[in-house]
Amino acid sequence: MKWTLEEAQKQLPSIINATSLEPQLIYTEEELVAAVEPELFREFLNWRQKAAQTSLAQAFKELQQLCTEENYSLEIPLRSNLFLNQREKV
Repeated sequence: MKWTLEEAQKQLPSIINATSLEPQLIYTEEELVAAVEPELFREFLNWRQKAAQTSLAQAFKELQQLCTEENYSLEIPLRSNLFLNQREKV
């Protein structure tokens, strides 16, 4: 169901009860400002907590472990260094 912000403020108990039937969307004019669906919000909080706990170093470590388990190696072809080549010409 769609609610304006003013309606949502006045009808909060109704919105909370209606979340068991379908997501409740709250708008200011034409802009969506909130969506109330408890299970989806819980999933988002779990995802956000997990994402915040994973550092870039940890992500690379996990990637390295997966590559090792799958016997995968990344082959990077050699490339010429244009900057170095320019300096040699001078």
